[in-house]
Amino acid sequence: MNLAALRHRIATSDSPSSKFLRATVRNLRGARIYAPRSVSIAVLTLVLSCRSVLHWCRRVFYAEPLFRGYLTSCGSRFHTGIFLHWVMGRGRFIVGDDVTIDGKCNFAFAARYSETPLLTIGSRTGIGHDCSFTVGKMIQIGDDCRIANGVIMFDASGHAMEAEPRRRGMPAAEQSVKPIVIGNNVWIGNRAIIFPGVTIGDNSIVSAGSVVTASVPASSLVIGNPGRRIADIPSGASLP
Repeated sequence: MNLAALRHRIATSDSPSSKFLRATVRNLRGARIYAPRSVSIAVLTLVLSCRSVLHWCRRVFYAEPLFRGYLTSCGSRFHTGIFLHWVMGRGRFIVGDDVTIDGKCNFAFAARYSETPLLTIGSRTGIGHDCSFTVGKMIQIGDDCRIANGVIMFDASGHAMEAEPRRRGMPAAEQSVKPIVIGNNVWIGNRAIIFPGVTIGDNSIVSAGSVVTASVPASSLVIGNPGRRIADIPSGASLP
């Protein structure tokens, strides 16, 4: 009797042994350990402390120093999370001061369109977990930007539009590879997608899930698929 047949027999049989096994499994699934709250808090504090030390070691001795090896230029106080970001291909990768690239992100430099594709990330910019950047020629991100989790930017589609060239694995046409420029103090929400050739002006906000296929003026609020400008962003009062 094979394992699947044995499991079926135990699950359906009315024999004492099958009933005993089913009851045992139910009891094991419902097992609980009851402890005073003070004990639970003490154990939780110990676990969280050990986890914090482990994560600090992974960031300081593993993720950050190894990722710096990919960077052409890196400013001061650069910060990552505990994972080593995935980088495919080689290009110029320039990072300013006080930049954070959190979680685990993907960076792909395409050799088909430029010998040295360029990705720049301005000072004080933060990039969230699971972002993806495909660089055929250039993606430029300004200072003080907030790039939320799961944002996708690509300046090259990677495949030809025409059916036959695509079947043969041909790259996208040269004229379809268009740089992306993100201005200063831009906020891009979760899972937004930025298409080739898009320029997003300073102080703009791109709402979560938006698909931006056309350039956006400064101080704009963009939402939807395709992304459309629905309002101006007020400049606000100057800080003292």
